[in-house]
Amino acid sequence: MTGKLYLVPNTLGSTESNLLAAVLPAAVQAQAAQLTYYIGENAKATRAFLKQIGTQHALQEIEIRELNVHTPAAQIHALLAPIVAGADGGLVSDAGCPAVADPGALLVRQAHQCGVPVVPLVGPSSILLALMASGLNGQSFAFHGYLPVNANERVRALQALEKQSRTRQQTQIFIETPYRNQALLEALLTHCAASTQLCVAVDLTLPSESIVSRSVNQWRANLLDVHKRPAIFLLLAAPT
Repeated sequence: MTGKLYLVPNTLGSTESNLLAAVLPAAVQAQAAQLTYYIGENAKATRAFLKQIGTQHALQEIEIRELNVHTPAAQIHALLAPIVAGADGGLVSDAGCPAVADPGALLVRQAHQCGVPVVPLVGPSSILLALMASGLNGQSFAFHGYLPVNANERVRALQALEKQSRTRQQTQIFIETPYRNQALLEALLTHCAASTQLCVAVDLTLPSESIVSRSVNQWRANLLDVHKRPAIFLLLAAPT
């Protein structure tokens, strides 16, 4: 009999112990603390997370392997070997829910192919938290991950997303590397229609959290500083 693959959510950046219970239920922390095998994006970040929640075993006794964008697909099956052999293991992201906008999805797919039970645990998803708080359409939405880095390609992508939003009345959700956030926000305000609704959710679950929804026209008069701050962008275009 195989072990189970637990999908263990991480915080969205908080390292303060008094905030931990607000984002990770006690039962989730207890389950995570029992595991002796972990697969994470970055071993150092995974150890920091385990130290934060507390573990039933010494950290040096917990095996941690890495799975990130640089991991060859051929190596993913090997990461499951201890679990296939019968040990329970955890998949953890550097922030938020694993396997959502995260390379861990490839491991989860492999787990299903190997007959390994997959157990998702409750925790914060910046995408859903932003959508919940945006006031935009939560019945129909799409997440697109990162938009193109090239300025011209990014403009074309934004225009296509706005058109799709207008046609389907669908909320479009996307993210950017924090140091390029300001450029993305400025592109949105330059190239989207004045009536398009834009939500910018920054530092979710942290003391500095800010979630603001306005029309593009209103944003132009009151620009927010999002440089180097984790952010989610959501837009909903007004129907024609």
